[in-house]
Order: sequence, then C-alpha cells, then structure tokens
Amino acid sequence: MFSLSEPPFFARLREARRVLVAGAGGGFDVYAGLPLALALRAAGKEVHLANLSFADLYGLDLDTWVEADVAAVRPDTPLRGDYFPERALARWLRSQGLPDTVYAFPLTGVVPLRAAYRALLAHLGGVDAIVLVDGGTDILMRGDEHGLGTPEEDMASLGAVSGLAEVPHRLVACLGFGVDAYHGVNHALVLENLAALDRAGGYLGAFSLPRESPEGAAYLDAVAHAQDCHASRPSIVQGSVSAALRGDFGDVRFTERTRGSELFVNPLMALYFCVDLPALAHANLYLERLEGTVLMRQISTVIAGFRDELPRQRPPRAFPH
Repeated sequence: MFSLSEPPFFARLREARRVLVAGAGGGFDVYAGLPLALALRAAGKEVHLANLSFADLYGLDLDTWVEADVAAVRPDTPLRGDYFPERALARWLRSQGLPDTVYAFPLTGVVPLRAAYRALLAHLGGVDAIVLVDGGTDILMRGDEHGLGTPEEDMASLGAVSGLAEVPHRLVACLGFGVDAYHGVNHALVLENLAALDRAGGYLGAFSLPRESPEGAAYLDAVAHAQDCHASRPSIVQGSVSAALRGDFGDVRFTERTRGSELFVNPLMALYFCVDLPALAHANLYLERLEGTVLMRQISTVIAGFRDELPRQRPPRAFPH
C-alpha cells in the first residue's frame, strides 16, 4: 500500500539498506540520479553510483579496473581526452566530502553488461536495490512508437538489469520530460506508455525535484561543475533540467550546441517519472531479442530488424491542449 505523503518510489526503497543508482543511457545520465542518491543517503542508506560510460575507459590504467568491465573512477583517475563525466562527478563528490567513487561500464551488449553488473554487485557485497536513471524518457518507449529516441544504451542497461532477479528491488526513474523531442520522441506516446504501465501496476508516480531542497541545490551545483569541466561538450539534457529547475521557460540558450534548434524548457523537465523495472521490461516489445547481444552495434541491428517487421507504428499525437 502506498500513501500520498510518501512517493511510491521511496516507499518501495524504504527497507533497502544498500542501493546502486546507475545511469542507464551513458553520458551524463548518472547526474540525473544524483538527487535520488543524496536523498537515499540522507535516509540512512548506503548508496553507490555507476554509469554506462561514453568515455575512453579501455585506455585507463589496469588498477582502475576492480572487476571485468567495471572501472572505479575516482577524482584522481587519469583523464584521456576532454570527456569524462564520471571523473567530473567524482571530483564534485570529493569537494562535498561525499564518497567519491563512480563506477563505469564500457559500452557493450546485454550479455557482458549484465556480467559487469553482477561483478560490481559482488564487489560491493551485494545490494538490495538498483535504480536505473534516464536523462530524458526514451527508456519508456515500447518499440512500436513513431520515434524511439536513442534507445541502444538504455536498452542495454534495461536488458542487463532485468535479468538480475536476485536483486529484490529494481526501479527506473526518468528526469527531463520533453528533452527527447530533439531525437524524435513524441511525449504524448510517453504518457500513453505510462498509463499502460499504471494499469499493469508498474507505474510508481511522479514527483518534482525542488530547487530549494538540499538535493536540488546540490544537483544545480554538480551540473554547473560538470558543464565547466566539459565546456566543449556540455550536457544538453542536464542543462535543460537545470534551467527548468531555476524557473527558466521556453527557448533557453545555455550552450552553442543547441544552435539551430528550439528548446522548450518547462517545469515538467524537473519531474521524476518512476516505474517498476521488471514491468517496464515486460512491456517492451523487443527486449527479449537483445538477450544474446555482446556488442552495442548488435543492439542497433536487432532494433532495426524489429522495426522492419512492424505492420505499423504508433503515429505521433499532439497534446490536445
């Protein structure tokens, strides 16, 4: 039973003692999980952070790897190139006096990624819960929509964690409603998918990230730090959420990367939409086909093949008002 006074997401994690919060889609997704991690830590839980990484992990020193395909990124981990969100977050965490290791997974298919998750869980001594976090909402796409966004990384993570039945609680949280429109996601269909998950008992509601909360203030500071560390490739998703959290609205310009496109920053971007992970995996129409994938490009091929077989796609819908 849930209560209005406690979001179902946190009710589900009430008894969890050790939680892994992991970015599902790579890049800066782990930053979307930072407020949740801080809130859970304030509630007395042991919280660890991880991320599917776009960085050049295979160039890291051998002592960075704690398990196969699991890198422990710390503030002093050597930088390769100018893109390393996990290290930027580790440095920000250290500046706040917080545990400063961010675990990173290479971009792989479901088979090695699931093995990497299991290796990390063993390294941590087990966890009671895994929270996959998506910057945006394209992880909620079933597969028959007109546009799927950028599904490969999200589906690798969803497929990997859906097979970890030994973890009692597996949840998904999305922050940044609307940002995936740039990649062709129709957000009326996102809401339709959430309604279907609600009917199946898998929707865990939505709640806002308050700007004046300790978690909201920390998120804004961490994202600003990350943007400074990645001046040539700042995060559009986290930049949009940060702008929404500050109360900005409309076509907000915070990076030259968005030149030529029109943004619609709005308060909905600062909402977390939360679902049960096994329910989301069950609703996906092609996730089982990804079970044998080893490489990320195999995931792309499987998704393309599935899309070719569809008799029809669900067309985009306009919001009626």
